[in-house]
Amino acid sequence: MAIDRWTSGAYYEQWMGRWSRLLAAEFLNWLKVPSGLQWLDVCCGSGIVGNTIAERNQPDSVVGVDLSVAQIEFARQHRSRNNVHFEVADAMSLPFTDSSFDVAVCGLGLNFLPDPVGALRELRRVVRPRATIAAYVWDYAEGARFLREFWDAAMAIDPEAAALDQARRFTICTKDTLRLPFERAQLGDITVHGLEIVTRFSNFDDYWSPLLTGQGSAPAYVATLDEATKAAIRERLRAKLPVNDMGAIDLPARAWAVRARRKE
Repeated sequence: MAIDRWTSGAYYEQWMGRWSRLLAAEFLNWLKVPSGLQWLDVCCGSGIVGNTIAERNQPDSVVGVDLSVAQIEFARQHRSRNNVHFEVADAMSLPFTDSSFDVAVCGLGLNFLPDPVGALRELRRVVRPRATIAAYVWDYAEGARFLREFWDAAMAIDPEAAALDQARRFTICTKDTLRLPFERAQLGDITVHGLEIVTRFSNFDDYWSPLLTGQGSAPAYVATLDEATKAAIRERLRAKLPVNDMGAIDLPARAWAVRARRKE
């Protein structure tokens, strides 16, 4: 089973893009990086983080890289600017010379890489001395409630879903463990911070429909289910999710952000 499928920029926007956009703004507010710098955005997906950098940080340039050809094509069509460019590239082996960038960031992607420590060492190579390296990931275990509610419902109906639960798969995505790959990559001045947003769904269909896109872990799992199991999970969620007087569903969501510096 391809449990982490990223094959469509448009479907990514429907599933995760709106929350990625909110998190990117909170992340950059916290990062407080000055203008006029050269940025690298790793695991850039549909280009949301790079676009937000251009809007908020007045960069000299932003280069976004991702292995997904479809995501890069979408980013080029919708997020390119004079100083924002997107390339197909592997975060584990970046096609850039040493000390090329002032800042390197990774939004909601570090935990999906096969070797986060190796990826951070590669980022350390391509940034300049004392440059900032930063990332953020969902708090799958406790903080990202729209995901937590889904996996809890899925496991109640289908015990085999436990093996796919992102909280179990991605053990670095907690406040205490996120700093560890940065330490092992020999980065300094490491700080971890919580990013808080609210994921607001206008109604239950607005929550459920993105789970049918096949993009990312939860939707890819849903795509494998027979109709009876899918319906059982859907109805369990419909019964459990909190709905306000307007029919909307507001769920708090937290991501953990970390920043560090290349030591020399």
